[in-house]
Amino acid sequence: MAEKISAEAHAAYQRIHATDEFAELKRTYLRFVVPLTIGFMAWYLLYVLASNYASGFMGHVLFGNINVALVFGLLQFVTTFGIAIWYAKFAAVRMDPIADKLRDEYEEEIER
Repeated sequence: MAEKISAEAHAAYQRIHATDEFAELKRTYLRFVVPLTIGFMAWYLLYVLASNYASGFMGHVLFGNINVALVFGLLQFVTTFGIAIWYAKFAAVRMDPIADKLRDEYEEEIER
């Protein structure tokens, strides 16, 4: 019995995987994630490279004991959380409705 369910579930997944909605879900995800990942990695590498090769700039005191390197380091956290919040909102609006529809179709198909 378990093999039959597994085969049915696999067949349902394969059918849904081949739909235009699934392809759109993947495209939407990649259009958001790839550019932001590249942008964030560039921003992070700028921080690392500036820390190594522009120590005069990074050591410039802005006020008190706060220098450019500390501000850049803290902005890494801000950027990370900002991207996470942006992604959550983006996914809720653009991706979750498609994913919910596909999941419902899958569950309906394997329950038959």
